[in-house]
Amino acid sequence: MGITSENAAQRLGVTRQEQVQAVVESHRKAAAATASGKFKDEIIPVKTKLSGRTGQAETSTTTGNSSQVSDGAGAVLLMKRSVAMHKELLILGVFRSFVAVGVDPAVMGIGPAVAIPAAVRFAGLELGDIDIFEINEAFASQYIYCHKKLELDPEKINVNGGAMAIGHPLGATGARCVATLLHEMKRRGKDCRFGVVSMCIGTGMGAAAVFERGDSRDEHCNSRKVEAHNFPSKDA
Repeated sequence: MGITSENAAQRLGVTRQEQVQAVVESHRKAAAATASGKFKDEIIPVKTKLSGRTGQAETSTTTGNSSQVSDGAGAVLLMKRSVAMHKELLILGVFRSFVAVGVDPAVMGIGPAVAIPAAVRFAGLELGDIDIFEINEAFASQYIYCHKKLELDPEKINVNGGAMAIGHPLGATGARCVATLLHEMKRRGKDCRFGVVSMCIGTGMGAAAVFERGDSRDEHCNSRKVEAHNFPSKDA
């Protein structure tokens, strides 16, 4: 994985200084979010044993600007709106679209740069319609490339920090990103209708999903968008 990060940095012109700035900003935002209590409804601390990480010398990719070796578990509940209402569960978000793509395995980290536009189009939206993004920070190099390539507003991306600060527990990161995104959308209310979660995947894949804030109920607009993709419009 570290080699693919270095490949991306060298091929795509991401400097060591840019990576340092990205990881500092990720830690700053994560520390602020933790101090303000934003994560209190999302996380439960557990004791774990962590092994060390080794890397190559003389590269721009370091343990400091990579995601942590983290243990973690995550869970999300996905169901029809009617079921959630029957069970009196809080509807945090509506799952609007999902796309998985393939990229060159040598630079697998750039997957989100391809997956995000595809998922947004599949939801019947444009990038400008998205209010907030959670892009997994596997490495600073690929994270920087993705948001530069898509020309995303930095103020909309990983607003509470990312994996370089929070950690990247393989297999649980997707659930963590979804939980963080939906809770932030709930906090922002009517100013945040659509959000995107995306991450790179080993062997050259990228995935992205579009969510709508759970209490955003423009019935007619939503029905038209959902019906266009053969989803059950009233129960999505």
